[in-house]
Amino acid sequence: MIELVALGEDSTQVMASVRLDITQGLARSAVLSIPSGLVVNQVAGATVADWAATADALTVTFLEPVAGTASFVVSGETRAPREGSVTIPLVRVPGAERETGGVAVDVAGAGEIAERQPRSLEPADPSDLGDIISGRESPSMAAFRYTPQSGAAPRALTVNVSRYTPQAVLVANVEEARYDALAGEDGKVLVRARYAVRNNQRSFLAVTLPARSALWTASLAGRPVRPGMSAEGDLLLKLQKGRAGEEAPTFVVELVYLQRSQAWNEKGATRLDLPAVDLPVSRTGVNLHHSPRYAIEPKPGAFRVEADPGPWTAALRRASEVDVAGALATPPPPPPASELAARERKDLQVLVDQYKRDAGRTRQGAVPIAIDFPEIGPAVFLAAELTAEMRSPSLEIEYRKTGGR
Repeated sequence: MIELVALGEDSTQVMASVRLDITQGLARSAVLSIPSGLVVNQVAGATVADWAATADALTVTFLEPVAGTASFVVSGETRAPREGSVTIPLVRVPGAERETGGVAVDVAGAGEIAERQPRSLEPADPSDLGDIISGRESPSMAAFRYTPQSGAAPRALTVNVSRYTPQAVLVANVEEARYDALAGEDGKVLVRARYAVRNNQRSFLAVTLPARSALWTASLAGRPVRPGMSAEGDLLLKLQKGRAGEEAPTFVVELVYLQRSQAWNEKGATRLDLPAVDLPVSRTGVNLHHSPRYAIEPKPGAFRVEADPGPWTAALRRASEVDVAGALATPPPPPPASELAARERKDLQVLVDQYKRDAGRTRQGAVPIAIDFPEIGPAVFLAAELTAEMRSPSLEIEYRKTGGR
């Protein structure tokens, strides 16, 4: 008899693996004693024909008389105290001349087993109790081996369960950063930065763009936004924040900017600096597109060249799927000429009214618009892990002109 008991907050799950060794004659059925309150849900086994449970006994009928060995698994549930002293429900075989096996007790949820009061049980390692326990071990599990004796001999186990309330953990980090960079021969690099941010702590994300960079657009969770500016000149993007005690949500912050550097010669080296954010970054991926007239070779460093496995986080995968769906969508048919003319007159009037309202006022910062990032030319993918906060990742590249078109 090997039994696994999982003490839940609402109910206790019981699973007992029974193996009967029949030494004399044939057995048409087996009678097990079950603790009061245990509801048997299932009895499974190759030789089981039927079963019936009463308040304190379970009768298992075999398909045909068994000589030798019969095995089956009993599954059930009962209600036990959530914490404090708990009497473990033990399934027994009262007619057995010699009862061996063991029992493992685990606490489901936030809790642990403190005091243990075994009777006719010896402490054991959970892995020694067999397949029913294998793979289910946990730090809170307590295991005991039966002292060999008859099935009618007294045997009991009482444990003291302590439960605790998990404290809310403040989380603010970038689970994944993905960069798409389009490097031109004239030294200009268009970069789209996407950050999968998990947050229930911070109100803003501070981003420091590389030198000689100009922000084109920014978005939060797919909606264009106008970032603020800190006293140090960093971009400030307002973050979505989860509630305390709940799992922090993951959303995407996106930036598109243009960076200027030296124009490419026939052969040489260049460096691509990436933005620094004030949160730690777990994973980073860079998809670098370049001119087909050049061959590039990244230098060894924090980044390594590998095949692009696609975004790791679900939030960035959804963002990529939206891009693909938008690119493949069939444009709607053009409206009739009369409707188009009326729409143009209406749009013109809206612009005139907007100009009148905004006359004499100026706005600073990037205008919140959404643009599609051009992914053209050959590309190389590079990956890195664990970037510290406010650290600007960078990669150095050697290039040479090959004469392609």
